[in-house]
Amino acid sequence: MNYVYIVQCRDGTFYTGWTADLEKRIWEHNQGKGAKYTRGRLPVVLKYYEVFATKEEAMKREYLIKQLTRKEKEKLMEIKNNKK
Repeated sequence: MNYVYIVQCRDGTFYTGWTADLEKRIWEHNQGKGAKYTRGRLPVVLKYYEVFATKEEAMKREYLIKQLTRKEKEKLMEIKNNKK
């Protein structure tokens, strides 16, 4: 499985990425071993994720999410959280 995820950083900003191991990737971010962007904004909290069969699908979706505005990302997360 491949995942696209959004984490919220300590300063309230969002970071979007993709991974094949979601739990490990969040742990890496919080150890300062993740993306350069998140290193100075720890801890991060997982706010959203989607599951894909292939790396290519996940990477395409990551790109699309990164093009969204903050408000659009918040709406995306709100929709998913309301489905639970």
